[in-house]
Amino acid sequence: MACSDSCQCLGERGQRSILYSILKNDNQPDQHSQGRARLAVPQQQPCSCGSKKIVVLSSPQTTCKAASAALLKTLKFVKNVLCFRELPAEDQLQLVRNSWAQLLVLGMAQDLIGFETMETPELSMLQNILTSGQGRQETAHGRSGQGVSLTDVQGIKMFLNKCWGLDISTKEYAYLKGAILFNPELRYQSYIQALQSEAHQALNEYVKVTHRRDSTRFTKLFIALSMLRSINANVVAGLFFKPVIGTVSMNELLLEMFYGK
Repeated sequence: MACSDSCQCLGERGQRSILYSILKNDNQPDQHSQGRARLAVPQQQPCSCGSKKIVVLSSPQTTCKAASAALLKTLKFVKNVLCFRELPAEDQLQLVRNSWAQLLVLGMAQDLIGFETMETPELSMLQNILTSGQGRQETAHGRSGQGVSLTDVQGIKMFLNKCWGLDISTKEYAYLKGAILFNPELRYQSYIQALQSEAHQALNEYVKVTHRRDSTRFTKLFIALSMLRSINANVVAGLFFKPVIGTVSMNELLLEMFYGK
């Protein structure tokens, strides 16, 4: 698929469409100048037993509310990217479904949203028998089946710490969002892949101008991007949304958020 002649996403010779599209709709001041204190998340290294430990949010209402607000803000950003709006509606929705979780975690990093977790209580053998072997029938927050792997949570926290350690600017976050959003797995694969490549190129050019003394910054950002892509959407949904939406599917929630006013 090629953009129409009236498409505003193409710049000179079709270059830098991401550069113009994203920055046109991202004029907020860099977080560096906003004077906000960065929320510290204790650095954790994945442990060998982490995959066996199940954890839940320590403050689910507060954290889930913050995550929902960050997702709404991210979807608003996405809908304002001109090249994204040029895509067919079904492809727009598919891109959002493919990338919402990673975009959300990236948005949490940008908005300095930290969180803490705690292990779910283990039921004794007698309790398992009395509850018909349903295991963790009731968690500390009163819902069944809650919790995600500690290892997966550590991966999210490591990514957040990585971003905060790099002190990523607003424009860098915008380019990273473009690189995540345009995942070339649709029928217009070559076109979407070109948009993703432009996002990478725009980020590289921006970094060269703003961080001339740090020749390794783009590589560091690319490593962070790789960490982000390894985050599982089911883990993000289970950790930040299941405590409040229960059995409602994320697809339903995304539809409401994406098409809502």
